Amino acid sequence: MRAFILAVIAILVAVLIYFFTMDTDPQQAQPTIEPETTQVVPTIGLIDDARINNAASEPGNWLAHGRTYEELRFSPLTQINRENVAELGLAWYRDMGTNRAQEATPIVVDGIMFFTSAWSRVFAIKATTGEIVWTYDPKVPGEVGRRACCDVVNRGVAVYKGRVYVGSLDGRLIALDAATGSLVWEVNTIIDPERFYTITGAPRAAGGKVFIGNGGAEFGVRGYVTAYDAETGDQIWRFYTVPGDPSLPFEHPEMEMAAKTWKGGEWWEIGGGGTVWNSIVYDPDFNQVYLGVGNGSPWTRVIRSPGGGDNLFLSSIVALDADTGSMNWYYQTTPGDNWDYTAVQDMALAEMEVDGKMRKVLLQAPKNGFFYVIDRSDGELLRAHPFATVTWATHVDMETGRPVENPEMDYLEKEKWVLPGPLGAHNWQAMSVDVEAGLVYLPVQDNPFIYGMAEEWKKTGLYKRNPGSMNLGIAFGTLVQIFVNNISTQPTPKGYLKAFDPLTGEERWVVEIPHYWNGGVLGTAGGLVFQGDALGILSAYDKETGEVLWQFNTYTSMLAPPITFQIDGVQYVSILTGTGGGDLFSGAPLDPVPNPASLTYGNYGRMLVFKLGGTETLPAPTIVDDTIPEQVLADVSDEEVARGEVLFNTYCVLCHGLVVRSGGSIKDLRRMSDEVHASFAQIVLEGTLSANGMAAFDDSLTIEDVERIHHYVRARAHEDRELALGNQEGARFTWLQ
Repeated sequence: MRAFILAVIAILVAVLIYFFTMDTDPQQAQPTIEPETTQVVPTIGLIDDARINNAASEPGNWLAHGRTYEELRFSPLTQINRENVAELGLAWYRDMGTNRAQEATPIVVDGIMFFTSAWSRVFAIKATTGEIVWTYDPKVPGEVGRRACCDVVNRGVAVYKGRVYVGSLDGRLIALDAATGSLVWEVNTIIDPERFYTITGAPRAAGGKVFIGNGGAEFGVRGYVTAYDAETGDQIWRFYTVPGDPSLPFEHPEMEMAAKTWKGGEWWEIGGGGTVWNSIVYDPDFNQVYLGVGNGSPWTRVIRSPGGGDNLFLSSIVALDADTGSMNWYYQTTPGDNWDYTAVQDMALAEMEVDGKMRKVLLQAPKNGFFYVIDRSDGELLRAHPFATVTWATHVDMETGRPVENPEMDYLEKEKWVLPGPLGAHNWQAMSVDVEAGLVYLPVQDNPFIYGMAEEWKKTGLYKRNPGSMNLGIAFGTLVQIFVNNISTQPTPKGYLKAFDPLTGEERWVVEIPHYWNGGVLGTAGGLVFQGDALGILSAYDKETGEVLWQFNTYTSMLAPPITFQIDGVQYVSILTGTGGGDLFSGAPLDPVPNPASLTYGNYGRMLVFKLGGTETLPAPTIVDDTIPEQVLADVSDEEVARGEVLFNTYCVLCHGLVVRSGGSIKDLRRMSDEVHASFAQIVLEGTLSANGMAAFDDSLTIEDVERIHHYVRARAHEDRELALGNQEGARFTWLQ
């Protein structure tokens, strides 16, 4: 039995598809970067709508989040190509002063690279040397880290008309002078300061406006997107994605329509969700803004809308008039979402021949596992092919446009393993669209999750929002036991890079990657597809065959997408290293899934830039010391430890990992020093490490709760120490049986 449980614990860490983070370990934190010099950006060109629309005339720059307004993330540059990519080498690198996840797409214009790092910090650097021109720190309070579901990340800036725009984790939209980095204006985008709103996505700028959404659905917020005047910061319009209290006036007509699809319950008290935390795309052809809308709050529809209904506009693509914010059309990818199947994943715009007719289409591969091709003039669904293993639905009915749910996957009465899980078949990691080839180069994952209804709801039929923790509506406190009871039917997690035909659903080629949680993708006209993975390997593949043509070991797992640019006749490829985000605590997985590089060597956030003939080298890595110190165990019952486990899974697991195993960037509580153990209650209740991201939990926990959590943490550390020493008899899992 013990051996069985040991295997279970290893599998749990390998398969739990999670998210969430907090900077709690001052010993792990690296020093904040300061510029060597503070300069004025030399003769930076003006980026405006005309220039971005004409990006084809200057392929050496990367002017917008997806390179152009179409956000295809496919570069026409050919200097680095399949014939010479073997000569690619590191030109320069820069340590970013953080061990947190790096997710940004840089903007490169006229020799300057603008990008963000953890905690919403902004950098302007010389793209050929890495020399810092200026930096801007919005000074996000450390305790805000508790509000972030998926790490203290930021996915980038918008550069527009002499300004650099960034959304800060604490909900501000900030405009900086592109030449100096000085603050021009900032606005608070949050409508309810009592709710856990955040911003992690990159703003978009077009038509004299800046568009920004927010995150926080898991904590119980209501989604919306706001358009601000790019010059002044004045609000122009705001579009809510889910209805509020129906007894109050509707903010705009679309909310009256949406409210009819929410039935029963008090979803507005729990939050509703529908946050637009990633993809917002501007379409100059139709002067439309497309919103990728997220999951419901809570995840389970029977709690938030017990009378049924589609729950608009959850998990939808919504097309708005860019000038007025009024809705032109919508398409809902997952009506009545029950699995956290967000539709916030990158959208791309293209012109393709569909059924013998040229169409201006929108392409998206959201979490739910179906790849959508939609006519962006009117929202007509043209294609919906599965691109990963899908068990929650059998297919999409092309007559109705609706997925046909698989009744065998209903988890209302009994827990069920479902594919995809909440990490999605595809998450925010960027895809690349090769219009000429008719292919999408897509990071894909088969990563299961076992869904079961929340313990409170199963016992009482009721659910009460907890302001201090996630409000998912699924079983959380007893997650380990649920995994143990169903481990024999658990599908194996896998990762892939696919060349996928969105019109036929065929796979041109597939590369299986040892770990499932990998980085974004860049395709180029040089015949190459670049991607960084969890093992720390940046690879260049032949875009025709998927053959590996070049690899570089960064020794750090990657999530961010590569980009490429060309300056003074030299083409470069760049990428940020550092993992975390949605799968923060992958931990030490079970064979055949290998350890991620960041768990082996450390999660070093770096900017890496490559060119042909580059000769720079990275510092030699050292193996992370994973020794667990001997524990002082209190004489408490297994029942007390089990109560501590439930509390840990409710409040701590999101950052510190299932079964108290960190994923590499957040403090591993099994390795706390005696001094930290002695201060455990003060840290948790008083927030003595709040500046580092470990906010106080005195609004949610009592001293007795903290003591139970502490007992559980020590017990888990003792178990893993004994196992590492080969002493199975010294390990006991009685509270799990």
